[in-house]
This record gives sequence, structure tokens and C-alpha cells, in this order.
Amino acid sequence: MDKIALEVEAVNKLFYEPQKFKVLSDISFKAKRGEFLSLVGKSGSGKSTLLYILSTMDTCYDGTLIINGTELTGRSQNELAAFRNEHIGFVFQFHYLLPDFTVLDNVMLPALKLNKRSKKEIRDDALENLSLLGIEDQAHKGANKLSGGQQQRVAIARALINRPAIIM
Repeated sequence: MDKIALEVEAVNKLFYEPQKFKVLSDISFKAKRGEFLSLVGKSGSGKSTLLYILSTMDTCYDGTLIINGTELTGRSQNELAAFRNEHIGFVFQFHYLLPDFTVLDNVMLPALKLNKRSKKEIRDDALENLSLLGIEDQAHKGANKLSGGQQQRVAIARALINRPAIIM
């Protein structure tokens, strides 16, 4: 439980338009595996900016970002995309499910793309995630046939499928 999942060292972020503005100043912290963190603050305080950096979507910053023991600062976009798929699970405000796919297919997709386990293992894990979230009975339904809350639970099951170090 004491393994560090996320480490941020001296992160600074500047915006240059319409004028130079330092939105993040010397941000440093560590998050242990299994720890839950919340980011709170008033509008415009840099919450979303920090989340974009932590998710590796924004690479224009000073400082160091380490996830699961891997330093990500300075990596290429392709390297970061591959890393995100394997180590970061995303649950967005909107579910972003593929409407023409079944619930099960939507959950399995990131693991199939990663291609590190057999299809049977991935399917079993996907069904287990759906069961954990109380929607295993919806597995073979089209994702567009679910309620909004059910779709969000499918998105959570999908975020968990690759056993990520971090869920955002």
C-alpha cells in the first residue's frame, strides 16, 4: 500500500495568451497506490490545468511527472498515448461509449488494444468489473440502450479494465 503511484515535482505552468500568466507554481506531491485524492479550488485556480498535466495530455510544463515509477516528462506523444492506455484509467463527465458496441465490447476495448492478455481473460475481467458495478445483466445490450447512470458505470468498468495505476 505504500508504493507511490504518482509523483509530481516542482511543476510550473505558464499561459502566454492573451498575456503571460503563471497558472501553476511549484506544485509537488506524491500519491500512494490505493489513495484517494480530490482537487478543489475556485474557478480559474488551475485544477483542470493540473489534471491535464497529470493525465499526460498537456506536455508543455516545467517540472517532473512520474507515474508508476516511470518519468513521463519529455516523452513523445506516441509514447504517452501508449502509457496512458496501460497505466491511466479515465472516467470523464460524459461516458464516451461507442453507441454501436455492446456494453461488454466497450469495457473490453482498451485491454484488447493493449493486447497483453488473452481475449478470454479480458472478457472475464470485463464481466467481473460489470458485476462489481451491478450491471452485469446489461453486458450484451447496446451501450446506447442504457440509462445515463448505467452508461457512467460502464465507463468506470472500462477505466478499470487495464488495472491502471491511476484513475482520473
